[in-house]
Amino acid sequence: MPIRINLLSEAIAAEDLRRRDPVKRAIFIGLLLVAGSLVWYSSTWLGSMMSKESLNHVEAEIETHTNDYAHVMDNTKKIADVQRKLGALKQLNAERFLQGNLLNALQQTYVPNVMLIHMRVDQTYSQTEAQAPKTNNFGVVPGRPAMVTEHVIVNMDARDYSPNPGDQVNHYKDALQQQDYFKTVLNPANGVRLSALTPVQTEKEGKPFVTFSLECRFQDRP
Repeated sequence: MPIRINLLSEAIAAEDLRRRDPVKRAIFIGLLLVAGSLVWYSSTWLGSMMSKESLNHVEAEIETHTNDYAHVMDNTKKIADVQRKLGALKQLNAERFLQGNLLNALQQTYVPNVMLIHMRVDQTYSQTEAQAPKTNNFGVVPGRPAMVTEHVIVNMDARDYSPNPGDQVNHYKDALQQQDYFKTVLNPANGVRLSALTPVQTEKEGKPFVTFSLECRFQDRP
């Protein structure tokens, strides 16, 4: 039986041992891990960049909507202010003091032997500053807008030519208070008061009379 001798067995064994070297295998595995880490980092970085770009886009949209909201709120505030002023003008137009109504009421007020000789209307306005809302221990106290209040005082001078001058003064005062127009406009507390009364005087024709003055205070109107 022939004997076979493999002269390359040692070289083959050495090459096989080299291939099975654990250090080289560990290096190879390490390289694979590093490559995998680089791939993972690259994908994570790319995802982060895309997320950041999306976030910037969303923030830009939010800022745009915020500016639009601020613009809308500013316009809403202006509209509310214009509506408030328009409502105040309408109220002033409906409730303002009219000289014609006063003169018509005086024409309809008749007391025998009393003659109205003079009338003066004092019409003034006072302004109340606006108050901002305040917060206290009990909550928020609502604010108040600025207001303008109208004050009207009518002073009338009249003469009483009755047989006993002065007897018709109170009758004329009561007649004013009972007149329909004055009922709606006079201050309920001190609507009409006697502000002056002269002693009995005599005209050139010898007719006696007294001159008296009445102050009519109207209700304050905003």
